[in-house]
Amino acid sequence: MNENQRLESSQAKADNSTDKKSAKDYSKYFETVFVPPSLKDARKRGKEEVKYHDDFSISEEFRGMGEGRKFYIRTYGCQMNEHDTEVMAGIFMALGYEPTDKTDDADVILLNTCAIRENAENKVFGELGHLKGLKKERPDLLLGVCGCMSQEESVVNKILKTYQHVDMIFGTHNIHRLPNILNDAYMSKEMVVEVWSKEGDVIENLPKVRRGNIKAWVNIMYGCDKFCTYCIVPFTRGKERSRRPEDIIQEVRQLAADGYQEVTLLGQNVNSYGKDIEDIQYGLGDLLNDIRKIGIPRVRFTTSHPWDFDDRLIEVLAKGGNLMPHIHLPVQSGSTEVLKIMGRKYTREEYLELVRKIKAAIPNVALTTDIIVGYPNETDEQFEETMTLYEEVGYELAYTFIYSPREGTPAAKMQDNVPLDVKKARLQRLNNLVNELSAKAMKTYVNQIVEVLVEGESKNNPDILAGYTDKNKLVNFKGPKTAIGKIVKVKINDAKTWSLNGEMVEESAEEAVSLAEVN
Repeated sequence: MNENQRLESSQAKADNSTDKKSAKDYSKYFETVFVPPSLKDARKRGKEEVKYHDDFSISEEFRGMGEGRKFYIRTYGCQMNEHDTEVMAGIFMALGYEPTDKTDDADVILLNTCAIRENAENKVFGELGHLKGLKKERPDLLLGVCGCMSQEESVVNKILKTYQHVDMIFGTHNIHRLPNILNDAYMSKEMVVEVWSKEGDVIENLPKVRRGNIKAWVNIMYGCDKFCTYCIVPFTRGKERSRRPEDIIQEVRQLAADGYQEVTLLGQNVNSYGKDIEDIQYGLGDLLNDIRKIGIPRVRFTTSHPWDFDDRLIEVLAKGGNLMPHIHLPVQSGSTEVLKIMGRKYTREEYLELVRKIKAAIPNVALTTDIIVGYPNETDEQFEETMTLYEEVGYELAYTFIYSPREGTPAAKMQDNVPLDVKKARLQRLNNLVNELSAKAMKTYVNQIVEVLVEGESKNNPDILAGYTDKNKLVNFKGPKTAIGKIVKVKINDAKTWSLNGEMVEESAEEAVSLAEVN
């Protein structure tokens, strides 16, 4: 159901209602809103036109809803979820709510969930169990579950059966409906469930409350059409749909005007950007080429799919400037046979050829990746292919996972025939290699001077500042608090496996040469 379909449905209900209502209609206080997710509908990929809505506004009937009330949002998962939380926070504050960082004094608690791993789901269910006592103490508290988990039929059924203290469930496509959902939850005596399983719309002009004023996330597209056999995202996030380039560019320009130092362009598969826009030929490379001309110091993007990483994108990234020399390029496996079972649409050889082209165009590039071990039918020999590919590419970091089936995906129907102890042993071997190559990459920075975007105080020591290099390396260093929010030069004195230690230095001609050499 998209926005137009929802409005048509609402109008039909209104037209069919009786004209013999009393002057005061109390029926709305007992209505049940129940639109559960449908995996069958989520699998569909029609050719309906993507509709753009740039007229989002808070209805007058909802203004002031949050006066005297506070909201709390706990976020799980990826940057996309973090950005969704920023949008929901913006809507809450437009309704008059105030933010709080404690569940104890919140009037509305939302869990913005992730469905990519079983462990992430278990954390949410654990938190729901923990919040049951708080709900008993404060019956007027609204407790909601949103995000990717809400798009799964099995999850909604489990919440309906086991966690009946939850007041509302809504999905990734319904965020702009938050005022209506809150209103329904206040009015209804039943759990409010509104999860659309098919979406073809792009909603612009949503309010946002960004975390901090140094780095910002900018959605450039939504959804994924790749359907890797292990992945639930195409079902929870819907079909691929791109925002118009002019809207993205305007948002980045505004962020630059507001003093932001870095933007990260977000999408489930950013490399597919623009393929669904019919009136112009305009891809991610073209978008980055336009954004690199905007006066913002750093630009990044995530996440890439190797299948769509084209020559135009490599050509633009090679221009450098404010385009950072770090690319996250998930490979998932080094075996062509396993990649085929995963539905990844490229071979080991094709991936390595892509890496060769990237390194030829961007010699100083830092590559990172995602890898799954213990996929159904993965043999010892196929795992060894992953190990050799990791060394051949020379990744500087990897996010590694043991395969776990996600209900509703094709892989969940496969026999999970790799014993858990074998999966754990493979993961340990891979992680040892990841640590080794990360430490090796870090050591090259010792005695060099790097540029660091300072994000704030170190989590472990308030006397130490922390920030990231252009290649996304964490740096802890001594420096004045006035450096926060700026890009400063830091001399690296010590390298650890995952971070660098140093001290802030004054720029000189000699240091500028050193900086050029390390880059």
